[in-house]
Amino acid sequence: MCRLLAYLGPETSLESLILTPAFGLLKQSYEPRFQRRGRINADGFGVGWYQPDLRPEPARYRRAVPLWSDRSFASFAGVVRSGAILASVRNATPPSPSEESSTGPFLSGRWLFAHNGEVAGYTSGARERLLAELTPARARGIEGTADSEVLFALALDRIDAGATPAEALAGVVTTVLQVAGGRLNMILTDGSSVAATAFGDSLYLLERSGAGSGRPAVIIASEPFDDLDDWVPVADGSLVQSVAGRPAETAVMAS
Repeated sequence: MCRLLAYLGPETSLESLILTPAFGLLKQSYEPRFQRRGRINADGFGVGWYQPDLRPEPARYRRAVPLWSDRSFASFAGVVRSGAILASVRNATPPSPSEESSTGPFLSGRWLFAHNGEVAGYTSGARERLLAELTPARARGIEGTADSEVLFALALDRIDAGATPAEALAGVVTTVLQVAGGRLNMILTDGSSVAATAFGDSLYLLERSGAGSGRPAVIIASEPFDDLDDWVPVADGSLVQSVAGRPAETAVMAS
């Protein structure tokens, strides 16, 4: 239903995380190893990255085409470097169309968001019930038809009210379960912190020391991009959160 990857750590290239790894998002776009639903992720892809010395808001590149077909991305991915990256490849949930506005990561201000899963009954009443939970300003900001964008708006409303990223995602899970149910692997980042939920599909955590910098690298991903044994599976029903330069923390979401 999509594959996701978030990175916080020393600057690295988009290519090194997305295209080069043997089982990276490029491979996962046509042959994922751990995906529980769906076979390929060819309905679009997107990448967001931060350059805080230039501006607090991230840059974003997304297309409604398979990752393997975009030669433009391949041409610049090796020269764009960042210490905070969020990327995804998409398997659209019918009847949602393959279009750029419904492709993650989604962007608002300094926040990037991606979702792997689906809201149950989204086209048969759940969308309207979730939209009713939003503030008018957030509801007006929705551009596409994807359930993911509505989830992002729900999270942003909670952040606006003072929640931390982890608290915001946990609150979204609670709301969706009350309204409709679904599968809700989500990642939210502002470039200096990242939070994610494991709820209905695979999620893995990787922490490695940054080469020469002393700063740890934290990667949260739908599945490992290599076969090294330092990937840790995140238990279903759990939250992961990390602040740049610090180890990640994992906790069970309140039921």
